[in-house]
Amino acid sequence: MSQPADRSLARCLRTGDAVVIGLGAMIGAGVFAAVGPAAEAAGSWLLLGLALAAVVAYANATSSAQLAAKHPTSGGTYVFASRELHPTAGYLAGWGFVVGKTASLAAMALTFGAYLWPEAARPVAIVAVVALTAVTARGITRTARLTRVIVTLVLASLAVVVAASLLGGQAQVANLADPAASAVTPYGVLQSAGLLFFAFAGYARLATLGEEVIDPTRTIPRAIPIALGLTLVVYALVATSALLAAGPVALAEAPAPLVAAVRAGELAVAAPVVQVGATVASLGVLLSLLVGVSRTVLAMARDGHLPRPLARVNDRGVPAVAEVAVAVVVIAIVALADLREAIGFSSLAVLVYYALTNAAALRLARHERRWRRWLAWLGLVGCLVLAATLPPVAVAGGVGVLALGLAVHGLRAALARR
Repeated sequence: MSQPADRSLARCLRTGDAVVIGLGAMIGAGVFAAVGPAAEAAGSWLLLGLALAAVVAYANATSSAQLAAKHPTSGGTYVFASRELHPTAGYLAGWGFVVGKTASLAAMALTFGAYLWPEAARPVAIVAVVALTAVTARGITRTARLTRVIVTLVLASLAVVVAASLLGGQAQVANLADPAASAVTPYGVLQSAGLLFFAFAGYARLATLGEEVIDPTRTIPRAIPIALGLTLVVYALVATSALLAAGPVALAEAPAPLVAAVRAGELAVAAPVVQVGATVASLGVLLSLLVGVSRTVLAMARDGHLPRPLARVNDRGVPAVAEVAVAVVVIAIVALADLREAIGFSSLAVLVYYALTNAAALRLARHERRWRRWLAWLGLVGCLVLAATLPPVAVAGGVGVLALGLAVHGLRAALARR
């Protein structure tokens, strides 16, 4: 028997449940990919970059949570910025989300290829995108049970990284003193924070649980710092053990940095476990992002912000045109960009997205706030600073694509007024 369309979601999640969901959204393939580029930018100081990324992520999550409480509807900052700032700001947020997550898809595909078959990373990445697009076009999506399995495998493989790195006989403080350490600058540390911000992608999932948790005004504010704190601890353990085992230069140069950390010692036999964890995590993120980005493209096409054909839905109820369009763009990025560029481009677009989130949160009235107003300012300034210090190629490409989106939006608006 079908359920009424307007029935509210069941309030059954307690603080512990919300924390688990937050961990599932954050701990994924990003950590396997971002450690290498971050080590190249900041050397052994990447741990400071990780802490800065976590602080900005926390500020962003609190702004998202407050806005979600006021605007309990799907769409995220696409809706928040439209209602609190201006429709054009909402469009920019939606466009930034689409292009940023499309770049994330490319980064995850490249990560999959780098850990599965480093010598043929690009072809393997392209095959993965094509295969998963064919899967999603048949209406098959990742289930909650599969999500739990993937998170368990990822945590197990990260535990292997830490154990093999620290117990394999290769871990020593001397590995931190790389020849390029003197070249590390505050700019490099900030750049590493922007790149590592990529590894926290998904944390705002906690802000969308308002209708599903018991006592959301208490549960969500408690769950956000706990989940972010636990994720930071996991990432710090992984990054520290990898740095001690292989050093920042080796991590920066390796296509699969965490495998390189394990293979540097006597427990190299454990490297295949890390490879399996990375490939499973990458495939899981690829599958969920393909579904999520294509649905956002569908929504924007229905609103007239993207070409109307992208709003077509096939007989299975799947936006196949949007999925194929996203896959084509992802394949182009995989073919032309390297992992560092894809991560940088994705981070820039998503940081712009959250800068708009914080700007929208600054418009909230006193009675609508659950956190201090200065946190929104911290998030806004932090996002802009980290975005500006990303690799120049990523900044130029990201700004160009965002500007192109705004130009097309302005042209459409001008034609509509005529």
